[in-house]
Amino acid sequence: MVFLTGDLGFMALEPLQEALGERFINAGVAEQNMISVSAALARQGLDAWVYSIAPFCYARPFEQIRNDITFHGLPVKLIGNGGGYGYGVMGPTHHAIEDYGVLLTLPNIKAYIPVFDHDVGDVVSLAGASPLASYIRLGRGEQPADFQVPAYAPWRCLTRGTGLPVIVVGPLAGTYIEAFRMMHQSDRPNLWAISELPLAHNPPPDELLAQIARLGRVCIVEEHVERGGFAAEFALHMMRNGLAARIKLLCARAHHYARYGSQSYLRKESGLDPSNLLTALAELSQA
Repeated sequence: MVFLTGDLGFMALEPLQEALGERFINAGVAEQNMISVSAALARQGLDAWVYSIAPFCYARPFEQIRNDITFHGLPVKLIGNGGGYGYGVMGPTHHAIEDYGVLLTLPNIKAYIPVFDHDVGDVVSLAGASPLASYIRLGRGEQPADFQVPAYAPWRCLTRGTGLPVIVVGPLAGTYIEAFRMMHQSDRPNLWAISELPLAHNPPPDELLAQIARLGRVCIVEEHVERGGFAAEFALHMMRNGLAARIKLLCARAHHYARYGSQSYLRKESGLDPSNLLTALAELSQA
């Protein structure tokens, strides 16, 4: 194993550096070169892992990911920290709201978006065992303190009721659990969280598809721009399988805002907060 970082990880990666010794490489602020080096190391049979703030991990070196890693089918593991609006106050250069959509246009790559902190170990093991390149989008688990995190799976139903199905990508799902648990069973949505893309590797569960078919409606929420996101892929999957339903999408609305704040603040600006989701579900149920 060899681990490369783009001059990031101070006060966080030191234990890993100590454990790996010369196999821990600080590639400096040279992300494009770092990706090419990781591809060369993988070509030589080494297990190459690359870490950076998410946009520096996929946006700046996109050409090298495309040409050097995926076109050659090399199993390099890309770890992007601060998915979505994770680095909120640092502005649009540090936001990753088009990441998995961009990367999944390439061949031979899979994206992992852990929902909970507990998922990271499982995701690392799965990515490490995969023959494909991997992009791991790290975020902060935000479930209620008393919530029992279920065992890892690509698809998990986090709340159950007879309300509309809601599909959420990654850790954003945890922010809705408390609001949904407070709802009456007859109105409570079935909250589904997905952690692995594309759908070709992890198709939707039959239970979810049955809920959509029965109610004719589904709400999708993702901290990603509309174009190229999960919702578009899911809609295509539904059409290919003859499933007709009305889709309500809540997504990252913009890179630029009048002012910047925390991830929670920018989620609210994009309409991704629990209050806005509840309003959207009420409107969808009446549509």
